[in-house]
Amino acid sequence: MAKKEKYHVLTLGCEKNRVDSEIVMNQLMLNDMELTPDPNHADTLIINTCGFIQDAKNESIETILQAVERKRHGKLKKVVVMGCLSERYSSDLEKEIPEVDLYIGANKMDKVVKALGGEYKYELLGERYLTTPRHFAYLKISEGCDRPCAFCAIPLMRGKHQSKPIEHLVLEAEHLAAKGVKELILIAQESTYYGLDLYGKRELRHLIERLSDVAGIEWIRLMYAYPTQFPLEVLDVFHTSSKVCRYLDMPVQHISDTVLKSMRRGITSKATRSLVEIIRQRVSGIALRTTIIVGYPDEGEKEFAELTEFIRDVEFERLGVFTYSQEEDTTAYPLGDPVPQEVKEERKRVIMEIQREISMKKNAEVVGKTLKVLVDEQQGSDSICRSERDAPEIDNSVIVHSSRDFVPGEFYDVEIVDAEEYDLFAIPAGNGNQMKQRHEERRTINQENMFWV
Repeated sequence: MAKKEKYHVLTLGCEKNRVDSEIVMNQLMLNDMELTPDPNHADTLIINTCGFIQDAKNESIETILQAVERKRHGKLKKVVVMGCLSERYSSDLEKEIPEVDLYIGANKMDKVVKALGGEYKYELLGERYLTTPRHFAYLKISEGCDRPCAFCAIPLMRGKHQSKPIEHLVLEAEHLAAKGVKELILIAQESTYYGLDLYGKRELRHLIERLSDVAGIEWIRLMYAYPTQFPLEVLDVFHTSSKVCRYLDMPVQHISDTVLKSMRRGITSKATRSLVEIIRQRVSGIALRTTIIVGYPDEGEKEFAELTEFIRDVEFERLGVFTYSQEEDTTAYPLGDPVPQEVKEERKRVIMEIQREISMKKNAEVVGKTLKVLVDEQQGSDSICRSERDAPEIDNSVIVHSSRDFVPGEFYDVEIVDAEEYDLFAIPAGNGNQMKQRHEERRTINQENMFWV
């Protein structure tokens, strides 16, 4: 018998790419194609690329070149490139790296499967091969984006905004729940725009309400909420559904009116501050995550000072920083890239130092409280968990010592006994003073040895 070929899907970039890869993997399996978790054992390597910023493009190109080198030495039979980089630069890539067998663009999972000789089963809506731990999954509620942000190339790669029908998303959530998923993380390029193209109005609130009815789903987390024209009715679901995490990811990108106008964000500094205040007033205890861009062409020292002041004033619970990347064919491209990279990196360092202090302050406020956590994994005698205030892979962890009885994928109540800048330390709730004393002894020993396990 001929040896059965093995396939590996390598995903780069964002979680939206992850979802696309999971769909491809499931379709390959349904076509009796064998997947391997190890790219070194694959006969065909499918690379799902990212083309968002220069660093991501460099990573994608380097990965393609490595794969081609393996093919040249007979360690791979076929290399297939899909995703955003392929969508945006396919003609250039075909000229520069012709050894790749096939270039396919973004959001074209059916073409990938068909090109590999499989039949794409369109009727299997929402069925995926999960690459996350089985207790959480990303739910992509829409594709593309209609926003005109000057710095962003996503519409060039992903096209216009396309909402998925509510019924399809509910069905997908039911499939995920049947696999053991307990936390749904809603993702899109712009989640608050959801429904406008399909229903003529924003329907994010209705979607979340419908997803809340899915049996087995216990947490629903909202990511990528655009601040401009934010639909305030969405805030009601934080009160009407106990499943909605008191967490909101809302990238503001900047606060200077000069920069916001040039970025074409469609919002002012005053309106941004007001929105943050309204959200916190209407949803007490909510954890706000944002992302910031530093080094944009119109960001001088004055504008950067405004940004640092804003971050100190608002005190976001979670915050990430990107350095500006000049992208071809974007509205901002003609502005050039006048801010030196070393200045961008220094500004990023300053922002993250401010955020480190804010995070330490906010984490210290939680010490002594009891939190519900979801266990992600076990590391030795420690359980690595998250509260509803933390998305996986990008936010804080709650580390519970001596919790071998904690099962990954299950919820537990824990008492927070200590805090660091980006981690909380806890004991199982109800374990009393003896566990607290053991934690303090362990921390003292580790501090004396200049490390923390």
